[in-house]
Amino acid sequence: MKNLSKNFVWALVILMALSVLYSTIAGLLTPQQEISLSQVVEKINAGEVEEIVVTDTTLEVKQKNGEIVMAQKEPEAGLTETLRNFGVETAKMAGVKITVKTQSGFGFLLAVILPIMGPVLLIAFFVWFTARQVQRGSMAAFSFGQSRARLIGPEGQRERITFKDVAGVKEAKEELKEIVDFLKNPKKYVDIGAKIPKGVLLMGPPGSGKTMLAKAVSGESGVPFFHMSASEFIEMFVGVGASRTRDLFRIAKKAAPSIIFIDELDAVGRIRGTGLGGGHDEREQTLNQILVEMDGMETDTRVIVMGATNRPDVLDPALLRPGRFDRRVVLDLPDINDREEILKIHAHNKPLAEDVRLRVIAERTPGFSGADLANLVNEAAILAARGDKKQVAQLELVNSIEKVLLGPERKSHLLSPQEKKISAYHEAGHALVAASLEHADPVHKVSIVSRGRAAGYTLKLPLEDRHLYSRAHLIDELASALGGYAAEKFVFGDVTTGPHDDLKKATDVARSLVMRFGMSDAVGPVALGEREEMVFLGRELTTERNYSEQTAELIDREIKRLMEDARQTATEIVKRRRDRLDAIAAVLMEKETIEHEQFDTIVKENGEKKK
Repeated sequence: MKNLSKNFVWALVILMALSVLYSTIAGLLTPQQEISLSQVVEKINAGEVEEIVVTDTTLEVKQKNGEIVMAQKEPEAGLTETLRNFGVETAKMAGVKITVKTQSGFGFLLAVILPIMGPVLLIAFFVWFTARQVQRGSMAAFSFGQSRARLIGPEGQRERITFKDVAGVKEAKEELKEIVDFLKNPKKYVDIGAKIPKGVLLMGPPGSGKTMLAKAVSGESGVPFFHMSASEFIEMFVGVGASRTRDLFRIAKKAAPSIIFIDELDAVGRIRGTGLGGGHDEREQTLNQILVEMDGMETDTRVIVMGATNRPDVLDPALLRPGRFDRRVVLDLPDINDREEILKIHAHNKPLAEDVRLRVIAERTPGFSGADLANLVNEAAILAARGDKKQVAQLELVNSIEKVLLGPERKSHLLSPQEKKISAYHEAGHALVAASLEHADPVHKVSIVSRGRAAGYTLKLPLEDRHLYSRAHLIDELASALGGYAAEKFVFGDVTTGPHDDLKKATDVARSLVMRFGMSDAVGPVALGEREEMVFLGRELTTERNYSEQTAELIDREIKRLMEDARQTATEIVKRRRDRLDAIAAVLMEKETIEHEQFDTIVKENGEKKK
C-alpha cells in the first residue's frame, strides 16, 4: 500500500506538469487571423488600429474593437518606411502606437523545438523506466536464497510477552525457562559440564499455546529471536529452501547467542521418501539442510532451534533424535483451573459486571483450547457492545460459549409448526435419554433455536475434565445420540432427515469401540484397520484392511449390534418416560430454550431415577 500510494502521487504530479506544459504550448501556438499588409494600411487610414507590435517580420495588429490580427512585412525595410510606401497618411500614423519586441529563446524552444523533441523524450523515459524495472527483477532473483526470517531484538517488542502472560502449561514453561536461563547465564551450566539441548520441539493440538510460548521465550531471553514459518523456506525454484536455511543459520550464528523459531515445522519436516518427488524433492532438500545445520560438522551450541507442530507423528525420525530436537515439550488442552486462569488473562482489559463468574465459564468449556477461550471472551465483548452495554455480563459469556461451539443464531431460519414440533421432540429425546442413563454426560441446555447448520441442539458437558473414557460411558453416549431418532420414530411413527448427523457420529463411535479400543467381546482386544496417510496431500485417505473377510463380517455385525442395542435402549426410555418427553417438548415449543435447572426440575418430577 505504501509503494502504491507513492506511485500514485508521482503519477499525479507528472500529469499536472504535462497539463501545464500543454496549456503553455497551446497558448503560444494558438492560430491568429492573418491579413495582408494592404489591409493593415486600410485599417490604419480608417482609424481602426490602436497598436502595432513588431516582432521581427511579424506584425500583431490590435484594433480598437479589441480584435487582434496578424500580418507580415519585408525583412529589410522598417515598418514606418513600409507603411509610407503603401500610402499611409502621416496624420493617421501619429495615432497608432508602435511597439518593437525581440522573440525570446524560451519561446522559440517551446514553439519550435519542443513539439519535435517531446515524443523523443517520452520514448526515452519509457525505455529508462522499463530497464529500471527489469533491473529490479533481476536483483530480486538473486535475493530468492536469502532468509525471510523476522528478527525480534531484545528491545524490539512493542508489547512484550513474558511467561507471566501465559496461563497453564506449567511443565512446558519450566522446560523453556531452562533454555532462557542458559542463554542468560551459560557459565553455571558449562562449569558443571552440562549441555543445553540444541533443539526444543513444542507439540500440541491447535490453539494450545505453542506460538504464545515462543513469544514468551523471545520476551524473556533478551537475545536475538529469529522466527519464520516452515512454508517460507520453499519456493518454486530448486535449491531455494536449502539456501534460505543456510542463510538463516549463518545470520543466527553471527548474532549468537540467539534463538531460531520455526513454526509449523511439519511443512518441511515430514518423513522423507514417502512423497511424490523422490530424493530430489525440494522439501526433502530443505529438511536435509536443516538436519545438517542442527547437528553437522560446524554446529554452534549457542544457537538454539525451537520448532512447533501439531503433527509430531509425521515428522522425520532424524529430526527427533538426540542432538537435534532432543527435548520435546508436550502441550495439552487446559484443565478447569488452567481455563480459569486463561480466562482471567484475556478478560483483564475488559470491564466485567459483578455477576461474572469465570469459574462457571471454565466448568462449561471442557476441551476448549487457549485460542478458543480467547475467542470466547472476545465474542462476549462483541455481544455486549452490540447491546450498547458498558460491561460484559455473565449472560454474554454463556451465550458466547454456544456461538463458539455451534455458530451464531440463525434467527431468519423459521420452522413451520410441524417442523418445530418434530425438532422439539427430537431434542427432548436426546436430553431425556442422556438424563436417564448413569454414565452419560449431564445436560446443561436444550434448545430448538438454529445455530450454524443445526436446527436445534442439546448441550451436554461433563462434571469434570475427563482423559479416559470407559466402555459404559461410550455405550450410554451411543444411546443418547440415538435419542432423537427414537423419539421421532415413537411419537410420529416416521423419521426425518434430522438425525443424519447423529447417526454418523454414533456409527463412528461404534466403529471405534470395535476396531480401535478393543471393547467388543466378540472381536476381542485387537486394533484393526491401520490408517495410511498420503503425505503429499496431508490428509488420511485410506485405511489398510489388515484383517480377513470373516473378521470384516464380524466387525459389521458388532457395529450393527451396538447401534441396535443403543436404539432399543433409547426407545425403551422414551416409551417409559413419555410424560417427561411431552413435558420437555411442550416447554421447548413454548420457550425454545431450557436451561439445566429447569430441565432437572422437569425430569425429576416423576421421581424415577436413572437406570
